[in-house]
Amino acid sequence: MTTKVPHRPATEAAPDLRGGLGQVILATLASTVGFWAWMSIAPLQNVYAENMGLDQGQISLMLATPVLVGALGRIVVGALTDRFGGRRMFTLVLLASVPAVLLVAFAGSIGSYPLLLVAGFLLGVAGTIFAVGIPFSSAWFPAARRGLATGIFGMGMIGTAVSAFATPRLALAIGYIPTHLLIAGVMIVVAAAVWFFLRESPAWVPSHQALVPKVVGALKLTVTWHMSFLYAIVFGGFVAFSTYLPKYLTTIYPDEVDAVGAGTRTAIFAAAAVIARPVGGVLADRLGPKVISLISLAGIVSTAYIVGQQPPEGVLTGVVFNLMAAAMGLGMGAVFAWVGPSTPPDKVGAVTGVVAAAGGLGGYFPPLVMGATYQAESNSYALGLWLLVLVGAAALVVAGMLRDARSAPALKES
Repeated sequence: MTTKVPHRPATEAAPDLRGGLGQVILATLASTVGFWAWMSIAPLQNVYAENMGLDQGQISLMLATPVLVGALGRIVVGALTDRFGGRRMFTLVLLASVPAVLLVAFAGSIGSYPLLLVAGFLLGVAGTIFAVGIPFSSAWFPAARRGLATGIFGMGMIGTAVSAFATPRLALAIGYIPTHLLIAGVMIVVAAAVWFFLRESPAWVPSHQALVPKVVGALKLTVTWHMSFLYAIVFGGFVAFSTYLPKYLTTIYPDEVDAVGAGTRTAIFAAAAVIARPVGGVLADRLGPKVISLISLAGIVSTAYIVGQQPPEGVLTGVVFNLMAAAMGLGMGAVFAWVGPSTPPDKVGAVTGVVAAAGGLGGYFPPLVMGATYQAESNSYALGLWLLVLVGAAALVVAGMLRDARSAPALKES
C-alpha cells in the first residue's frame, strides 16, 4: 500500500526588491523637506519674540504647537499609508503643508501671534511625513536589513538641521517672506519628484481595513506600548532639543551665543543625531535592538545630567550636546529596528504611526516644561533637565526588562 504524499503548493517567488535603495533615498529627500517646513518656526523664534513681545510661556507654546499636531497626525497618516501607499501619502503631506508655510510667512509679516499659532497648528501636517516613510522603506528591504532601511530614511531628520542652519541665514540674505516662499517652492518640486519617480515595493500589499479598527488593533499590541515609551524618550528628546536649543543657548549663554550661532549649534546637534541613526539601525540588525537601545538611553541620561550642571559655554558643552544627539540617534535607529520584526506586516504602518506619534508627543511636552520650570533668578533650566534624567532612567529599566525582537516576536495583545 502506497502512502499518499499531501500536495504542497509551490513556494512563491520572493519579490524583486532591486532599486530599493534609490527609492528609500528619494523618500529620505521628501522627509528632509517635510522636516525643514515642520521646524521652520523655531530658528526665527527670537525674531517673533522681539517683534511680538512674547514671554517664555508664549514662546514655548509657539514652538510646541507644530510638534503636537505633527505627533498626533502620525497615527492617522501611518494607517493611511498602509492603505494608499507611500507615493500618494508623501505627495499629499508635502502639498498639504505648503499653505501652512505661506500662512507662517503672512502671520510673521503682520506680527500676529494668534495667527502664528494657527499657522503652527497647520504646519504640524508636515511633521506627519515620518509615519509615511517607515512602512514604505521597510517594504523595500528584507526583514534582516530593515534596521538599515529605516535608519537611512530616518536621516531625513537632517531637515531640522537644514532649517536651523539655513532659515535664519536665508531670512537675513533674501528676506523673511522670500525665505518662506523658497521653502514652499522646494516642497512643491519635491512633491512632483515623488509623484513621478517614487514607486511602491513589490512586497507591499495595501490594507483595506478601516482606519479606526486598524489603529485600535495596533493599540492592542504590547509592542506598540513598549516601543512608544522608548521612542518618546529618544525621538522626543531630539525634537525637543531641536526646537528649544536655540532658546536654551541664547538664554543660558547670552554673551557667548547669538541667534545665528545658536542656529549653527542646533544644526550640528541635529546632524549628529542624523548620522547616528542609520548606525543605530545597522548595529541593531547585528547586535539586537535591545543592546543598542540600552546604550542609547544610558548615553542620554549621562549627558542630560552633565548639561544640567550648566557648565561654562565652550568645547565641553558642544561635545556633550553632540554626544546626547548621537545617543538619541542610535536609539531612534534601534527602536524602529525593533518595531519591524515584532509587528504583523499588515499593521506596520499603524504601529509606526502610533510609535511615531508617541515620539512627537515626547517632543511636545519638554519645551512647555522647560518654559514652566525656568528659574529666572538663577538663569537655570536645571529642573527640566533633571526630569529628563529621571524619565530616561525609567526607560532604561523598561528596556532592560523587554525581550529582544530576535528572540521573541512580541505580537501578543495587551
